[in-house]
Amino acid sequence: MEYSFPHYLLAKQSVDDRALNWHVYQTLLANLPAGPIRIIEVGAGIGSMLARLLRWGTLSRAEYVLVDEMDENIQYAADWLPRVALELHLHVEHPAPGQLRLWDASHDVLVTFQTADVFDFIHTRPAPADLLIAHAFLDLLPMPASLGELFSLLRPTGLGWLTINFDGVTSLEPTIDSALDQHIERLYHHSMDTRPTGGDSQAGRHLFSHIRSVGAEILAAGASDWVVHAIARRYPLEEAYFLHFILHFFELSLRGHPDLDAAQFENWLAQRREQITRGELVYIAHQTDFLVKLNGSNSV
Repeated sequence: MEYSFPHYLLAKQSVDDRALNWHVYQTLLANLPAGPIRIIEVGAGIGSMLARLLRWGTLSRAEYVLVDEMDENIQYAADWLPRVALELHLHVEHPAPGQLRLWDASHDVLVTFQTADVFDFIHTRPAPADLLIAHAFLDLLPMPASLGELFSLLRPTGLGWLTINFDGVTSLEPTIDSALDQHIERLYHHSMDTRPTGGDSQAGRHLFSHIRSVGAEILAAGASDWVVHAIARRYPLEEAYFLHFILHFFELSLRGHPDLDAAQFENWLAQRREQITRGELVYIAHQTDFLVKLNGSNSV
């Protein structure tokens, strides 16, 4: 199988749609400022969240800055988002290099693409945002130090919608070998905790204290679990590809690990892939969403 990260991000849209916590999202809607808003999304990938907010009718008039360090993702977003807009019957214009305008009588969204490491982007001191979005991203960063820098992108009372933060539970069913399954899960989680660039396999629960430590208020929080299973032996949309990519993450993280028998691991991966082919594999990952607001008097 050919593994493409943009294809993975495309395939997981339906998984994220189900997972995003509805209470947290509704609290976001209740707290968004009236009138045109400025949004910065960090680790934005191919623009899936922007596409989702357009489809869900969340945005009417906005400036949306889409930041990702992978040029492949940004290039995909620049090509794909106009097609999404046309499906929604929005007009598409290119007002300047690296920009899109998506509009109709009731919508006007100016999208700016930025290929940059998030911290390099922060150091350019962009205009502050009303809303910061970090989707399936914070558990990849060193915490809590990164939060202060990220929140510097916001206005003094700006909002942060921090979604799909992994929280220490991975479940793959049916069981192959209980002891081996648990061993692989432990090693996989440990690999998240020991990335050179930072990361936390229990980011979801730890963010409660991290957020408060930088002077922000939690307005809402709730579970945003990925739950993927077949219906009549078939996975919805491209969710079989999503599952294959999850196993690819396991493979990349643990291949050659000194505490894992190589032949056992290869056999385990092969059996899991066969379970996907047969429509048997069930995958659950526990995650947490947050909506936070900066306290203007103590904002970072």
